[in-house]
Amino acid sequence: MRSLEATGVEWKRALSPDLARHESDGSPAKKAGKRALHVLTLTPFFPSADDEVSGCFIAESTRQFEHFGIASSIIAVAPLHHRRKQTSPSAPADWFRYPQIPGNLGLSSAGRWLYARLLAEVPRLHRERPIDVIHAHAALPCGHAAALLSRRLKIPLVLTLHGLDVFNTCFLPGVSAQWRRTVSIDVYRAARTVICVSKTMQGLLQEGMPEGVRSWVIYNGTDTDFFAPAPGVAQPHQKQEILVVGNLIAGKGHELVLRAIRQLATSFPQLHCRMIGDGPDRARFEGLARELGIAERVQFEGRKTRQEVADAMRACSVFVLPSRYEGLGCAYLEAMACGKPVVGCRGQGIEEIIEHERNGWLISNWHTPADAFDELVQGLSTLLGSPDLCSRLGAAARDTILNGLTLSQQAQRLAQIYAEAIA
Repeated sequence: MRSLEATGVEWKRALSPDLARHESDGSPAKKAGKRALHVLTLTPFFPSADDEVSGCFIAESTRQFEHFGIASSIIAVAPLHHRRKQTSPSAPADWFRYPQIPGNLGLSSAGRWLYARLLAEVPRLHRERPIDVIHAHAALPCGHAAALLSRRLKIPLVLTLHGLDVFNTCFLPGVSAQWRRTVSIDVYRAARTVICVSKTMQGLLQEGMPEGVRSWVIYNGTDTDFFAPAPGVAQPHQKQEILVVGNLIAGKGHELVLRAIRQLATSFPQLHCRMIGDGPDRARFEGLARELGIAERVQFEGRKTRQEVADAMRACSVFVLPSRYEGLGCAYLEAMACGKPVVGCRGQGIEEIIEHERNGWLISNWHTPADAFDELVQGLSTLLGSPDLCSRLGAAARDTILNGLTLSQQAQRLAQIYAEAIA
């Protein structure tokens, strides 16, 4: 197992000589007059005209490639039974739709259907502009389709995993889960390198493979100019606002937060919570807020633009996301870049970034809302009652991001992976 989570000068030393020479005056490929390395990104996660947030973590990192002598083509995909997506002007991509049996049952065969859909397009692109590396995101369906294209066109495959369910069992037993696991293993075997966004995820991958697989850890990067503290923002003691950003589903911990707010309401009469995001459990959470008598304190805001999310992070007192199934979580990193104290769970990827009471706050992982309730209440009470602690943790959090978790640093680590893939 290998990792590229080193920060500061260490990651520069890890790079190949050509890539390490990159500075602000231009890419090494351009200086040498060589053809830029061409990477084809194949992804189910990407911004579209009606949803600029979904997959932004891929769009924002690929924009950095041109600074490292890398040309990028992006194919974003969605099943036919999903609504047709249009390209976002701010995140250009070619969108393709493919047939898939809806639900998890169809996931094991979706890669072959996607491969058939791309069988004319990708070879045409390769003839017009030779592809050096295919970088697929998620084993199913994109990794599976990319593995078939890689074999056919003899182009090395790099694969990135983003979630803790690395073998696509969807945490359920059964024949269909075994099919998805078998296909996922085949994809990992076909990849030149499997990139994991945390050591936690890398450990699950290695433990579940029948044999070793070449893997690296590359943490997601953050736009530290866009997500940054704003001069003149009210200090934490002047407001008591909790912010939650995440899909409204059970595993993200929204119920835990709502129950904690009810417990804290007496001690913090001005306490307010904003919940940004949407999902299938929204109505249940809204009903729970009414049942707990805190509906006036909790604002369910639905999906927001990137700018609105950044503004909300700058304005809050504490960012909370007690998610129990999180590979890493870009929202944590963005809130940290805004100089905010962040509350997350142990046993998740974010534990590799947050050091408890130094640059953030950690509570125990949980399986029922009661498991970590007392820890969350105590943590929020401590943070909301101590503006100085919030300021100290927030400043350390931003330093953590600046010293190894920027978009540029992520892109440079990816550049090394690509260079090694074609070596």
